[in-house]
Amino acid sequence: MRISIDISNRCSKECDFCYNGSHRAGGEVWQPDEVVRLMRDCAENGLKAVSLGGGEPFEYPGIFYIIANLTPILFVSVTTNGIPLQNSRTWDALMQNKPDKIHITVHNPENDEETCAALHFIGLLKKEGIRAGVNLLISSNKIPAAKRLFCLLEENGISRNEVILIPRKYNLQPSPQEVAEVAGNKPFQAPTCLNVCRPSKRFVSVSWDKCVSFCSYSPSRAAMETISYKGITDALRTITFKTCRNEGFGYMDRF
Repeated sequence: MRISIDISNRCSKECDFCYNGSHRAGGEVWQPDEVVRLMRDCAENGLKAVSLGGGEPFEYPGIFYIIANLTPILFVSVTTNGIPLQNSRTWDALMQNKPDKIHITVHNPENDEETCAALHFIGLLKKEGIRAGVNLLISSNKIPAAKRLFCLLEENGISRNEVILIPRKYNLQPSPQEVAEVAGNKPFQAPTCLNVCRPSKRFVSVSWDKCVSFCSYSPSRAAMETISYKGITDALRTITFKTCRNEGFGYMDRF
């Protein structure tokens, strides 16, 4: 089993398409030690990897405590918009508490400042021994720009295995054919729901407000009665999965 946990819904970027409505004044329901205890319990029950998201995880005050305590027992991945990495204090703290992997999300492939920053920090992260890559948001009105960026990433030594193409939902949703076009109609990584939306038997999403679901975007969610592995599995048993074709998209099955 693999888990994605959104540790807050605070994010200064405030994207209008964010699946959990993250915003600058977002809250912090999770305490750092709660996240660590939950993931330790899950690790004792077979969990191999955890992905930390948000919100923007590097705006969460306890992020480095969580990373430091989980990396000895789990593969730890962090998804970030990259903006906090420009802060020297955040960068220095990251160098002292390195996760196994960091993916930088690029929302606007036509924006040279955003794409250059992602390339810059991916290079720095790799030099520090951290696996790094890109989550590239694909919007139906930005297919040519996304295609150009995908080629640029490859030209800069970022392989297809290090890029995940994320179809935008709610509006400006691309077709599977358009997503494939971005990758030059060659093999690429994307959410498995690009073709079919269904619950995963090995992936769980835990939200910033302590609910669980089979997918971050599905409307089917349930609160945990206890902050534990059992609390997650018990909550999942109460969920009747609903597709999110009209509300968002399905689960990520890769880290």
